[in-house]
Amino acid sequence: MKPRIHPESRPVVFRDRAADVAFLTRSTAESDKTIEWEDGKVYPVVDVETSSASHPFYTGNSQVRDTAGRVERFERRYGDAPNRG
Repeated sequence: MKPRIHPESRPVVFRDRAADVAFLTRSTAESDKTIEWEDGKVYPVVDVETSSASHPFYTGNSQVRDTAGRVERFERRYGDAPNRG
């Protein structure tokens, strides 16, 4: 690797707001926010929407989606239309 062309990797806390879980790992991600970790040190914190703690692929839980509302809107819009064929 060429020196001084890669961003610096350092400890960063990623906080999953959906699962209320935080992970300390190494990253090049930038953040203005900080958090005091369990070891008493202060680290940059990056808030994320989804992580392995809340994503259905990793947890095995499925998410419920509102497909009924979409179907009803479709039927209202196109249900009474004459067949064009």
